Amino acid sequence: MHGFANPRRFLALARRLTPILVGAGLAASTAAILWGLIAVPPDRLMGETVRIIFIHVPTAWLGMAGWGTIAGASLAFIVWRHPLAALAARAAAVPGAVFTALCLVTGSIWGRPTWGTWWVWDGRLTSMLILLFLYLAYIALSQAVEREGASARLPAIFGLVGAVNIPIINRSVVWWNSLHQPPSITTGGSSIDGVFLWPMLIALIGFTCIFAACVLMNMRALLAQTQAEARLRRRAMEAEADA
Repeated sequence: MHGFANPRRFLALARRLTPILVGAGLAASTAAILWGLIAVPPDRLMGETVRIIFIHVPTAWLGMAGWGTIAGASLAFIVWRHPLAALAARAAAVPGAVFTALCLVTGSIWGRPTWGTWWVWDGRLTSMLILLFLYLAYIALSQAVEREGASARLPAIFGLVGAVNIPIINRSVVWWNSLHQPPSITTGGSSIDGVFLWPMLIALIGFTCIFAACVLMNMRALLAQTQAEARLRRRAMEAEADA
């Protein structure tokens, strides 16, 4: 981890990885979605609506994984003072929020024919909506800290506190009498038929690669912005000294 504290070393790796992740992510996710739309048969109970699983499940996973990235980077910043950790947390916020919003939208589309309603205040749905609000609050807080020049520890602490919601999302269908279906994949195995499971896992890998590429691109942009601001400040100080 500390080997990539040097921005130049990190940028060299990020430039190589980004196109690879984008290409692999687009190829895997496109193949999985086409597989799910064309080759997978309708479900015995849910019919054609089951096909949304190939988008809904990966976006739900990445909504939670995005905040896990924020929490992990925040911990690295607070404990080890890693210079790029705060940037990594900020870079994961917008992609995580987008995937969380997509999860909620696709879940509503799935819920309408399955449950007969677009939305219920179910434990899983409510905790996922709270996650979206946490993302929006984190983005606003990070931007305010950057604008005001306050300590980056504030969003880092918020990132760690917000991580409490992740196990709540994961266990909500077990802890409460939930309308949402129980966990389909556990350490004991999977209740999903292989004809649905394999394209879903490929879609999961593809979307994860796209998420990782977005985080790397955001980190590169934020790092470039930070370096440009540092150069401008240095030039302003030099001009002041000359004057």
